[in-house]
Amino acid sequence: MRPTLRCLNSLGLAADRSRTIGFIGLGQMGWNMSANLLSKQFAEPTPPGQGRSCYIVCDANVERAASFVERFKNVAPGVSVEVAENPGKLAQASRVIVTMLPSSPQVKQVYGGASGIIPALRTLHKDDAESTICIDATTLDINVAKEVANDVKSTLAEMVDAPVSGGVTGAEAGTLSFLVGGTPEAFERASKFIVHMGQRVIHCGSFGSGLAAKICNNMVLGVEQIVVAEAMLLGKNLGLDPQVLAQVINSSTGGCWASSVNNPVPGSLPGKSPPSERDYEGGFQTALMLKDMGLAIDSGTSTETPLPLGQAAQHIYKDVVTRHAELATKDFSSVYRYLERAAADKRPVPTG
Repeated sequence: MRPTLRCLNSLGLAADRSRTIGFIGLGQMGWNMSANLLSKQFAEPTPPGQGRSCYIVCDANVERAASFVERFKNVAPGVSVEVAENPGKLAQASRVIVTMLPSSPQVKQVYGGASGIIPALRTLHKDDAESTICIDATTLDINVAKEVANDVKSTLAEMVDAPVSGGVTGAEAGTLSFLVGGTPEAFERASKFIVHMGQRVIHCGSFGSGLAAKICNNMVLGVEQIVVAEAMLLGKNLGLDPQVLAQVINSSTGGCWASSVNNPVPGSLPGKSPPSERDYEGGFQTALMLKDMGLAIDSGTSTETPLPLGQAAQHIYKDVVTRHAELATKDFSSVYRYLERAAADKRPVPTG
């Protein structure tokens, strides 16, 4: 009996590995991405005569994984939704493996740890390993990602990097953009599943290219969010109505996502519900933006690329989470609240 079947049996399943998908990482982004993948991939019932379909989830927070199963167990009739106790068990049972993790340390552990994906893939029959595709949507250090990918490929499985853009709102609505790096063949295989989680799937080049594009994009976003917060605060202090100023910016040359969708001032976008309307909850955490700015700065250093605005933004986000720990887990548009406090305290904001 193959290790694959033993794992499926240990999960209490009578499933077909070729019709089994595993998803690891059920944070704010991963939860919504996973829900969309489950509901859309298995929207059609399994044809008669084919093996049973299964969807397996795994998260460091076991209770969260169990909550996902309870919430979505009836979304796709005829599909068994289960929890794997560790990434290795999930990998043995799943032909498609999607990971959405915080950053580099978690990716290294989930893939390379003792109970990780890579050791599990090494136990598979050659045919099962070759049929496996790993899709990592994490934003992490490019060199770490390449090391992990090389280890995955040594097992005969394939891997793509597929970081996302669009935030929690995009993850929930299924409108994310996926920036994918990998061979054309791997991109073709992965896209069949990625399309259920996003609206745009862009092949950026060889493995690591998706991460390179994401790091560049997030550096722009991080800088933009700060300058939008600055402009909105300046406008307030000049006596402008936030709704009027937002309307001006969004219909003029200053228009950008940070203002038109993620405006940091509550009440500035009538009819919309950015995180600022919810005390900056439910968005992209400031600590994660600080992490992404760090990745950009590290890449700039390694390629000898000057990044003066990126560096200034990194210093500001670092000061945000250092001075106001509660803002670290808030949406990064809460930099507006940080600037308000700095103004009230007559304290300079560090930029270098």
